[in-house]
Amino acid sequence: MVEGARVTYPGERDGGESLVTPAPFHLEATVRVLQRRPSNRVDVWDEGRYQRVLTIAGELVLIEVEDRGTVDAPDLRYVVSHGDVSPAARPQLVAILRKVLGLDVDPAPLLQLTTADRRLRPTGLALRGMRPPRFAEWFEVFANVVPFQQVSLDAGAAVVARLVERFGRSIERAGRRFHAFPTAQAVAAARVDTLRACGLSARKAEVLRHLARAIASGELAEATIAGLATPDALATLGELPGIGPWSAALVLLRGLGRLDVFPPGDVGVARGLGTLMRVAADAPLDVERFGDRRGYLYFCSLGGHAGAGPHSRGAAAEARAGLRSLAGHGRCEDIQGRV
Repeated sequence: MVEGARVTYPGERDGGESLVTPAPFHLEATVRVLQRRPSNRVDVWDEGRYQRVLTIAGELVLIEVEDRGTVDAPDLRYVVSHGDVSPAARPQLVAILRKVLGLDVDPAPLLQLTTADRRLRPTGLALRGMRPPRFAEWFEVFANVVPFQQVSLDAGAAVVARLVERFGRSIERAGRRFHAFPTAQAVAAARVDTLRACGLSARKAEVLRHLARAIASGELAEATIAGLATPDALATLGELPGIGPWSAALVLLRGLGRLDVFPPGDVGVARGLGTLMRVAADAPLDVERFGDRRGYLYFCSLGGHAGAGPHSRGAAAEARAGLRSLAGHGRCEDIQGRV
């Protein structure tokens, strides 16, 4: 059906196309962790909806996702609110949304992980249904890691915002501008001085452009890294310029959904989790005992700081109070990746 300048598809007029996922699922908590900061230019949470510009079949489209159900009975629906997606391209769109929102991740082991430890139980209950999100594109992963090396979360987020505004495409809807994340090709063609103007150091600008060129050329392919076992993937990523243990772990965790890694030397996350678990500031944080899903603790620290969640607000308040020190997140001891 044609309405004005755009095409609508069956399901859009009656609430959107369904995205099935097992309960519990907490859309807002998942998006807040994906954002890291509410000021995120690309991943937007507005009036109970997740909004994101994606490139589907070469065209920019604005997608909106909302949960018309509850955490315990999710009824996720998405609509294409700007632009057109052909029926043939719909599977690509759905695959991206499922990846970004962690819809295919089994929630039961994650809830068991956080509620089995009495010190983590308040956060686990407050964030029940939060899934570990992933970045939509391969270059987006690296561009959300390099700027955060050795700086605070706020400082890194500000740099990424400037990169998005300078190199990303955008669309306007209802008087509001929505941004797509820059492509590897756009950053690969950039001058180092232009990247530095976004707030990157000279070394970080060179590293990010090198990674963009490697991705754009196919030299650094997502499928190649995804096909490696975690130890081999960490080692391979560690051979890249500007990528040390902390950065490599984040690439696997936030890019490929590898929950069996935890970013080493992340001072902010360690401090926040230590406070939450009532561990002395100078005591080592033993995350290895949480096994092959220990990476979920990283997302819990972000989610606890965001405090998202309509249920168990008392527990959410406790989580927020315990994680106020997370403002220093991103100050890592990534020696090999120091730039």
